[in-house]
Amino acid sequence: MTTLDTERLTLRMFRQDDLDAYAAMCADADVMRHLGDGKPLSRADAWRQMAMILGHWQLKGHGVWALEERTTGALVGRAGLFEPEGWPGFELIWMLRRESWGRGYATEAARRILRHAFTDLGRQRVISLIRPANAASIRVAERLGERLEGRTELFGAEALVYAVERAVWRLASRASP
Repeated sequence: MTTLDTERLTLRMFRQDDLDAYAAMCADADVMRHLGDGKPLSRADAWRQMAMILGHWQLKGHGVWALEERTTGALVGRAGLFEPEGWPGFELIWMLRRESWGRGYATEAARRILRHAFTDLGRQRVISLIRPANAASIRVAERLGERLEGRTELFGAEALVYAVERAVWRLASRASP
């Protein structure tokens, strides 16, 4: 299982000692309002979600990382690649604790993960499924070069499908300083 680094973050596997911070993040109604069924998770459900994330790595060979702030060691969120059975595509996801919003962590982690998906995993296309009211995540997707491609239903609610092709990403990456 791969560990990735960015300027400010270490993207690593979840550990048992992440449970307190992860459960607190998943219990925050503001954090969860655009994710899953839009409801906060109990501590037990947060633990089950961490276990599912680790199982995804075992079954698929890729998955979601815990985002650890390098200077403090604090868990600030999660981000990664998600493709469970029946999912509409190879998805790049992110979620941050509320205290970490507005610092650019989601974009920083997602850029590194997108590079990993296209260069190390050889993927041709990556999507992000975003609730229409989630303006902050739409901005992150657009910063990554993802463009609105369509709509789908997810957990009984509408989700926007943002996507980027490897060739488009490669051209944009070369144009960046």
